[in-house]
Amino acid sequence: MWTRPHGGARGPRPEHTRSDIATAAVDLADSGGLSAVTMRAVARGLGSAAASLYRYVTSRNDLLDLMVDAALAELPLDRKPEGGPLDELVLLARHQLALYRRHPWLLEAAARGGALGPNAMNYFEYCLRIMAPLTCGTPAKLEAVAMITGVVSLFARLSPDQAREATPAHLFRGADPQAHPHLVAALGDPTPPAPRVELFDRTVRSILRDLLLSTGSR
Repeated sequence: MWTRPHGGARGPRPEHTRSDIATAAVDLADSGGLSAVTMRAVARGLGSAAASLYRYVTSRNDLLDLMVDAALAELPLDRKPEGGPLDELVLLARHQLALYRRHPWLLEAAARGGALGPNAMNYFEYCLRIMAPLTCGTPAKLEAVAMITGVVSLFARLSPDQAREATPAHLFRGADPQAHPHLVAALGDPTPPAPRVELFDRTVRSILRDLLLSTGSR
């Protein structure tokens, strides 16, 4: 889609760019969720007729691909890495988590597995540049990129309340000391849970360490 001419090879000069369309669609999704994004609604936001959008995108799936790629442009991929590969990847994962929380619709839109746009390519390039000093094989590095997104998606699904409380006690009100002695003992453990940010960092780091630094890395 990104290699096709804007508005086609023939016809009048385009009134909008794909960037304009993506911005209008992202605004709709941020305020009303992904279901609010229709060709008609996006066209209305641009002051155009719905039919005119088909000069730029051929389907709603194209539109969603544009939105995902536009959101990825918010990641700081132009910064020069200053730490080691694991530190830099954990930092990138934090930025990615913040991105998913700013745009909750991104979870659903990205899970479709649509076409990769230029900003998605830049994301992979940045990740592989960070991992260039590592001696593990390319498969392990690509797995690491996929696992970062997987962990980010998992944490992004947590509500603010869930983010503050790892295991809400009210979920286990029916625990029986006789039938569930280990569960009851665990719920009575006074050890405070790790802060959510620390848990996120630790999870990402441990997965990356195993994938990228273990002797079995491919």
